[in-house]
Amino acid sequence: QVRLIESGGGLQQAGGSLRLSCAASGLTFASYEMGWFRQAPGKEREFVAAIRWHDNATLYTDSMQGRVTISRNKASDTTYLQMNDLKPEDTAVYYCGIRDNPLHMVMTRLTSRYGYWGQGTQVTVSS
Repeated sequence: QVRLIESGGGLQQAGGSLRLSCAASGLTFASYEMGWFRQAPGKEREFVAAIRWHDNATLYTDSMQGRVTISRNKASDTTYLQMNDLKPEDTAVYYCGIRDNPLHMVMTRLTSRYGYWGQGTQVTVSS
């Protein structure tokens, strides 16, 4: 079964950096994307970034463009989210997810297209 485990969250001051990791196991997809999303209290889960596994293509949310970088290690089935210049409004639970994409459809920011999720890691940014 698919399992995703996030790590790397914590408390950081505004302007600081954090690197989140998501280790995947049980993957049997021919083609897929791994994405990072976040959910602040009282808000819906929102897209942050995604990476397409077979060609390393990436997609970012406009609101964090330039401050986040997604990458992956194919050998370990791990994806990373490097976040710089953190702001208090970045405070949220960050989740990684997988979208099975066997037909190589265009990458998406839609939460509903992702079928597998990790348990999340809390990121708190103090001002």
